[in-house]
Amino acid sequence: MTYHPQYPQNRPTAAHFSLPSIIALAAAIGAFFVSAGWGVFLAIIAIIFGLIGAILAFSPTVRGGIISILAIVLAPIGIIVAIVRLVI
Repeated sequence: MTYHPQYPQNRPTAAHFSLPSIIALAAAIGAFFVSAGWGVFLAIIAIIFGLIGAILAFSPTVRGGIISILAIVLAPIGIIVAIVRLVI
């Protein structure tokens, strides 16, 4: 698509981070710092929002694919930490 100043709707937009990817990363990190029950809950939220963020990252105007994948990787570790915290 070519850009013409007379038609601003054709102007390319800057890529931005998707909100689900940011929520996923915050939930995955938060899962390490709360109690066992909340840790599992936040890890599940991180997985769900990480999947949504990864799907949204296929759009050329949306960033956050790596953040979403990082959240999906950290979430199961958060679940393991929550289980260990529950046992100990």
